[in-house]
Amino acid sequence: MKNPLDMTGKVVLITGGSRGLGRAMALGFAEHGANVAIASRKIEACQKAAAEAEAFGVEAFPFACNVSNWDGLEELTRAVYDRFGKVDVLINNAGMSPLAPSSLETSEALFDKVIGVNFKAPFRLSALVGSRMAAGDGGSIINISSIESVNPRPETAPYSGAKAALNAITVAYAHEYGPKVRVNCIMCGPFLTDVAKIWAHTEEFKTRAKAEYALQRAGKPEEVVGAALYLASEAASFTTGAILRVDGGVP
Repeated sequence: MKNPLDMTGKVVLITGGSRGLGRAMALGFAEHGANVAIASRKIEACQKAAAEAEAFGVEAFPFACNVSNWDGLEELTRAVYDRFGKVDVLINNAGMSPLAPSSLETSEALFDKVIGVNFKAPFRLSALVGSRMAAGDGGSIINISSIESVNPRPETAPYSGAKAALNAITVAYAHEYGPKVRVNCIMCGPFLTDVAKIWAHTEEFKTRAKAEYALQRAGKPEEVVGAALYLASEAASFTTGAILRVDGGVP
């Protein structure tokens, strides 16, 4: 019986692919046979992640890109298509979630940066890649959102708003680029990425997780990979416009 999660011959483009959830997904797809294009701001980090992916016997393409740059996303798209000739799976993973002391004290520069990375980038890149997918053999787009989109807090207001917008365009693009392109979203809870070092080991978080979360802990980055593989694969052939929670049972 064919393995439905076999990605052999597929090309996967992942933004924010050099660390955290993005790196975990890049390595997970490479392990399942996919060639991967890894984009993030620093080329050295991309090259390191690409070398790790190539250890699985696939081809990896590192590319430095500031995803909040509109023109830069066009350069990224052209470069990946020039290298591989196609993109089968796009994962909009790049994100940033700085906290602000209050909405009043949130600067315009910080607001624009948060919106640029978390919403403008996936909006534009999904259009660039999704339109090519729709004109070709189809594909899958996966947006990486956050439970902050539905559980907003004052200190995360711009981030929560951007991720809520990402949830919304998941549905919009599913209709715009269907039936050949499926567009879905993974709404992530707390994961133990490098940015989580600030809060993950505090007694406050441990107490809250034990009291409120069904699994009583944060997730490990590799625990998002199964959901991404599913949504990218033919196993999810009738799944589009969906928002899948992968959050350990956060209320």
